Amino acid sequence: MKFLFFTNTPAHVHLYKHAVRDLRARGHDVRILAREYTCTVELLEWDDLPYEVYGACGTTKGSLVSRLPAHYVRAIRLARRFDPDLIFGMGGYAAHTGAVLRTPTVLLIDSEPAAFDHAISTPFARTVLTPNTFRKDLGDHHYVFDGLKECAYLHPDVYEPNPNVRDALDLGADEPFAILRLNAFGSQHDVGKQGITGIERRQIIEQLAEKVTVLVSDEGGTANLEGLPARSFDLHPALLHDALSAADLLVADTQTMVTEAALLGTPAIRSNSFVGDDDMGNFVELEKRGLIRNVASPAAICDEIEALFSGGATGDGAGGADTAVDDLHQRRRDEFLADTVPLSDLIVDVALAEGAVDELESARQFGQHARSDRSGSGSGSESMGVGSD
Repeated sequence: MKFLFFTNTPAHVHLYKHAVRDLRARGHDVRILAREYTCTVELLEWDDLPYEVYGACGTTKGSLVSRLPAHYVRAIRLARRFDPDLIFGMGGYAAHTGAVLRTPTVLLIDSEPAAFDHAISTPFARTVLTPNTFRKDLGDHHYVFDGLKECAYLHPDVYEPNPNVRDALDLGADEPFAILRLNAFGSQHDVGKQGITGIERRQIIEQLAEKVTVLVSDEGGTANLEGLPARSFDLHPALLHDALSAADLLVADTQTMVTEAALLGTPAIRSNSFVGDDDMGNFVELEKRGLIRNVASPAAICDEIEALFSGGATGDGAGGADTAVDDLHQRRRDEFLADTVPLSDLIVDVALAEGAVDELESARQFGQHARSDRSGSGSGSESMGVGSD
């Protein structure tokens, strides 16, 4: 069979890379259509995946909107030439390409606020897959899996940290460090949203630097660190997860990397204007599990940093960001992952079933309890977030 995957961002490359390798190893013909956005193409090259670029855009909202028509024309032309049996993606590009080609499409979605993208894409999909924490009903073809999209590449079945990353970062074996991750806020669902500003950034860096070495990963590439006690994360972006796994703390105004930290057992503090009563279900659940902290005001980040390093954020009176905190977060992480599925395996199963998921054990229709929980003996977290808003 022939499978086509859309990777519009670096996170999409990570999401699909193991499934692409697996399907190719089984003898299937697989192609990736990529958008050149930040380090997307760099990751595809690093992983030696078969791809073609259908377009490029910067990290500003206007950059994407102005190039959409050309993107669609080239994506549809490349897809028609490949003639896939099934298309995978996360939104409009994949769904509309599938509609034009009359090819079934599977969308994997994890962001509830992207209402416009859902409205214009999900009606054209054969199947919509979301994490079980997703709190919005996307219709009769909406199915959920236990876990998060990041389980596709950070589940223990597929990921093992590089033990040499400290050397690559020029850090001592026991040197504590934190990563500050800054979002470009250039996506469609980021319209009207904001995160950590320049003044707040300075305050956070200065407070962190009193306790740890500070590395800054800036998606937009515009952060000015001159005069600040911090340095840029300058390794290949494919090594960022290894660095995150070794870090003592992540502070971020982005989304994906906070989830990644949780799955790696690294304490994380998240702050942006998504945080609040209508926050995304995955972040609500991760905070409930004690894996991350969500704060609406960036000014509150400093309080959370102080609480963590004094032991107040550990939940058990541990004496600081040390071995006790590491052990606690690893235990919480292991407990969370025990309830999740290896998502890459599910993607492969969905591909081989040509997008039909009704008979797959690791997916169920939105609103239904997990199969193992239908007797009423499962944990309460099994059905987390599958009700209505």
